[in-house]
Amino acid sequence: MIDFRYHLVSIIAVFLALAVGIALGGALLHGALPTTQNDSGERGAETERLRAEKDVAERLSSGGDRLVDAYADRILRDRLDGVGVAVVEAPGADPRLREGIAERIRQAGGTVTARPALTDTYLDPGEAAFVRELTDQLATGIGLPRGSAHDRAGTLLGRALLRSDGKDSDDGDSGFDSAAALAGFAEAGMLGLDGEPGDAAGAADAVVVLAPAEPLAADAEAYAAVQRSGGEEPTGSRIMLDTANALEGVSEAAVLVGGPSAARPGGLVHQARAEGAAYSTVDAAGSDAGDVAAALVVAAAAEGGEGAYGVAEGTDAFMPAPLPGAEDGADGADDTADDDEAK
Repeated sequence: MIDFRYHLVSIIAVFLALAVGIALGGALLHGALPTTQNDSGERGAETERLRAEKDVAERLSSGGDRLVDAYADRILRDRLDGVGVAVVEAPGADPRLREGIAERIRQAGGTVTARPALTDTYLDPGEAAFVRELTDQLATGIGLPRGSAHDRAGTLLGRALLRSDGKDSDDGDSGFDSAAALAGFAEAGMLGLDGEPGDAAGAADAVVVLAPAEPLAADAEAYAAVQRSGGEEPTGSRIMLDTANALEGVSEAAVLVGGPSAARPGGLVHQARAEGAAYSTVDAAGSDAGDVAAALVVAAAAEGGEGAYGVAEGTDAFMPAPLPGAEDGADGADDTADDDEAK
């Protein structure tokens, strides 16, 4: 038996598909208009038609967001029950994205255990040698992988943020001081913490990395040159990808979350997908519907799932399958009965 949540999310998906389809269709038609058209009246009518289609798409999207927000409690209920999530923020991440994701994680029954923010200093390629030295000093009692300075730093941060029973955590009680590791990075200007290091240390089961809203400023010109030459990725993005890969390596669940702009060429989500990242990615966050979908992706990752979700070309779906409630018909029936009794 399929419950209410299944039907609700299906309706929301239809709203989103309509909105995206109209927006994309309007953009394609706009691009196809002749540039030498002389009939100003016809051109004006076409412009008005495209504007009207854009307005419809925006209203559909807004309606879908309002619908999701109204029923988010039922969609997300217990999906992250008892799961601690560390939300790691890249420089340039939209603060609204951070707040929206944190709200939906809590709404799903999860706990945001830490909100560390990586700094521009951490991404500075000139600081790589210092990052490596600092990481080695703070890693007493744990093994670090071979690789770049930020492979090693990401592993250290993951060990500091996550519970000791996470993936690849065979070090046991080795004397590693998680709080001291976080404090060391914070004191060195590599990391901002929302609270005390001891509160953030060793409490998470999963990690969410928030992508920059736009390609990293220092990377924009370099990315264009890279695309022409076929060389390696720009330094700032490479540092973030090394860090995200390392966090996934020590976590039971890791998700890279961004808005639609992060999935464009040069964006961090786009680059992660291009190199076949082993963690889940999301490109539709920043709206009510997108943030709820992102929370569902985190829940799926905590259960061992992995995929690329959102609205960009090549994604698996807008959100994970099966949809919420599709496999718990009995529970769904009980939920409906409980709601009827409450009325």
